[in-house]
Amino acid sequence: MTLRFAVSVAAIALLSACGSKGGDSSAPAAPVAAVAAPAGQDWTQVISKTPDGGYVMGNPNAAIKLVEYGSRTCPTCGAFGQTGMKPLEEKYVKSGKVSYEFRDFLVHAPDLGVAALGECVGEAPFFPILEQMYMEQPAFLDKLEKVPADFQQKLQAMTPAQQATAWVEFLGYIDFVKQRGVTEQQARACLADGKKLEAIAKITEAGMQQHNITGTPTFILNGKMLEGAVTWPQIEAALKNAGA
Repeated sequence: MTLRFAVSVAAIALLSACGSKGGDSSAPAAPVAAVAAPAGQDWTQVISKTPDGGYVMGNPNAAIKLVEYGSRTCPTCGAFGQTGMKPLEEKYVKSGKVSYEFRDFLVHAPDLGVAALGECVGEAPFFPILEQMYMEQPAFLDKLEKVPADFQQKLQAMTPAQQATAWVEFLGYIDFVKQRGVTEQQARACLADGKKLEAIAKITEAGMQQHNITGTPTFILNGKMLEGAVTWPQIEAALKNAGA
């Protein structure tokens, strides 16, 4: 699969596919026991990259595994990030009962570059940067609504990597990560890394093929899609139902 193909598939199939479907009705599971974190840490400090290309926070052997396919420019994803990430971490991940994995899913044109910058920071800052991107999302989306026609025209002659860089420059994401410890040289190196961009695009392709994902956010709980669950109250109800 070429990067150009992956991005075009995501754009055609998922343009504006922000927000989803109906809820989890499985029978309640038995309560899951809490698990102590390694000495000197809490589980929210345990971060690693997964074989599927996502980043997971928490007990890697947690009985309850929550995976989110999300777009960093999706308002519904942003609402979950703004209202749900802190209680998810404090009430569930810290207990060792639940792990939380985030996988970037390309929905809107700027997503490839934004995701690349989000991964550029490394493992430990991954989730703080993700949360801060969501907290500041309204300002980025305001700029996105004001894209001039000549900018769109210039994109047509660019490669996917060049488009990714152009979008994050225009929206201000390079300045955003520079304010959080990433140098401009590091940011531009991430954006120019074809293998990194290809890997991010493949996460979207895999999500579409394996889970038939058609919008974001999409949550997978212990391998099962939570149909229509896109808000924190809905996700929390599903976690409790799973024994958290």
